[in-house]
Amino acid sequence: MKHLATIFFGLFLSSIATAPASQVGRISVDGAIGPATASYIHRAIQISGERNDECLVIQLDTPGGLLDSTKDIVQSFYASEVPVVVYVAPSGASAGSAGCFITLAADVAAMAPNTSIGAAHPVAIGGAGDAEKPDDVMKSKMENYAVSFIESIAQKRGRNVEWARASVKESAAITAEAALATNAIDLIAVDLPELLQKLDGRKLGDNTLNTAEAKVVNIPMILREKVFQRLWRPEVMFVLMLIAIYGIIGELSNPGAILPGTLGAVALILALYMSAILPVNVAGLALIGLAVILFVIDIFAPTHGVLTGGGILALLLGALMLFDRDNPAFRLPLSYILPGVILTALFFVFVVGKGLRAQSLPVAAGRETMIGKAVPVENAISADAGMVFIEGELWRAVAEEPIEKGSTVEVVAVEGLTLKVKRKA
Repeated sequence: MKHLATIFFGLFLSSIATAPASQVGRISVDGAIGPATASYIHRAIQISGERNDECLVIQLDTPGGLLDSTKDIVQSFYASEVPVVVYVAPSGASAGSAGCFITLAADVAAMAPNTSIGAAHPVAIGGAGDAEKPDDVMKSKMENYAVSFIESIAQKRGRNVEWARASVKESAAITAEAALATNAIDLIAVDLPELLQKLDGRKLGDNTLNTAEAKVVNIPMILREKVFQRLWRPEVMFVLMLIAIYGIIGELSNPGAILPGTLGAVALILALYMSAILPVNVAGLALIGLAVILFVIDIFAPTHGVLTGGGILALLLGALMLFDRDNPAFRLPLSYILPGVILTALFFVFVVGKGLRAQSLPVAAGRETMIGKAVPVENAISADAGMVFIEGELWRAVAEEPIEKGSTVEVVAVEGLTLKVKRKA
C-alpha cells in the first residue's frame, strides 16, 4: 500500500511540474494613435484571447492621435475576452490626449513613476489659422462629444469622472502619483515584473489574475502594420506632396518624359488619400495648391521667375500651416519643412529654369541652321536653277538675280529641297 501511495504521489508531482505556466501577452505602442495602431491593438486582443492569456499588457507612450482610431480601440477593449492592462511606461512617458482615453478605458490602468496623463481636449482639423478654425458651435459640439465619451469611459471603469471631464474641458494633466491619488488609475509599477506582481490575485469580473510567475510573450507588429504606422505621418505626406509637385511640373516642362508624370500622379493620389486620415488644415492645403498653380503658370508665361518666387513663398506658408503645430501627435517639424522648400526652390531655379532656357535657345541642328550662312556657288545661279555647296552637300539654289560660279552667297530661306540665296555683301 505504501508503495502504491508513493507512485500516485509521484504522478501527482509530475503532473504539477508539467502543467502549463500562466502567460501574459504584451505589446508596445509608441507614437501617435492612428488606424495602424487601432488595427494592431485589435489583432493583439484577438491573439491574446485565443491563447487564453491571463491578460494583455499594452505599454503606452503617446502624445495623442485621432479620435476615430481612439474610439475603435476603446470598443476593442469593451469587447475583449481577455483583461486589458494599459501600462504608461517607461519613466518620462505620457498618455496625452487620445492616450488618456485609452488608459482610462482599460480593465487595469497602470503607470510608471515620473509619467503623466491628461490634456485630452480635442484638437480640431484645420486648427491653425483663424480663418480655418471651426465656429463656436462646432467647437462646442466636439468638446461636448469628447466630454461625454470620456465620462462614459470613467463611469464604466469606476474611475474619477470629475477629473476625466477636466482632462477634456480644461486640458488637465497630472503625474502618475497624482493620478493614483485621485483614482484616475489603479496602480503604479516601476517596471513590468513589478506590474505583474501587483496584478497577481486581482479579481476582474469572474477571473482572478495569476501573473506573478507568468511568462511574458510579445505580440509584434506584422509588416503591414509597421508600414502603415510609418506611412501615416505628416512627414511622409509632405514628402509625397513634394514628389507630386516635382513629377507634375517635370512632365509639363518636358512633355513626353512619362516617368515624372507617372510618379507625380501616384504620389498625388497617395497624398490625397492620407489627407482624409490625417488632421490636415484646409488653408495649408490650399496654399500648397496655389504654389503648384504659380509654378505651372511660370513655365508658360514670361514672368522672369516672379511667379516661381511667389510659389515658393506659398509653399513655405502652406507647409507651416498644413498641420496643427500645437498638436504634438501630428506636427510637421521644421527639419522637414525648410529642406523641402529649399530643395523645391533649387529645383525650379536650376532644373526647370535651365530647361526653359534651353527651349528658347536657337536651333542647333536641322535645316533652320543653314539660314544666314555664307556658302560658295558651285553652278551659276539664276531665278530657277543653280547649285551651292553647304554642310558637305550640294543643294539646289535660286536667286532673284543671276550669280556667277565661284561667288559667295548667303542663305535667306529653305523651301523644301531648294535654298533661296542672295549675293553676299
